[in-house]
Amino acid sequence: MSIQPNPSQLAASRARSVKNQRGEGKFKAIFMLVILVLGIYCAVKLVPPYVAEYQLADKIQEQARFAIVNRYTEEQIRENVWKVMQDLEIPAKREDIKIVANMQTVKIAIDYIVPVDLLNYHVDLHFTPSSENKSLT
Repeated sequence: MSIQPNPSQLAASRARSVKNQRGEGKFKAIFMLVILVLGIYCAVKLVPPYVAEYQLADKIQEQARFAIVNRYTEEQIRENVWKVMQDLEIPAKREDIKIVANMQTVKIAIDYIVPVDLLNYHVDLHFTPSSENKSLT
């Protein structure tokens, strides 16, 4: 024998479940979706300059090593670094590349700013990658 619920109990149960669903879940879901979309937007704007800076730092370290071994002049080093900067689309001028090269040491330093617009907020990311390599002799 099965126990059948009272029709008045069913009506009261339905009324309680409807009363508990006032849209709080929908608001929370929309709010979380907006936060997620804003986070993705900020990441799309902010991550590429950091990746480019990391790649540039790696390349100037490589250039410093090769410059010592191959005895490159300051102008040859500057030209190689400038090509890398153009490939990475780094917003810096050729004059921002500071190089000191002699028989014993090669120092490469770059100082540049990347402007980033995040909707109504503007931020300037300041990067200063550098490298130094000394001769073994």
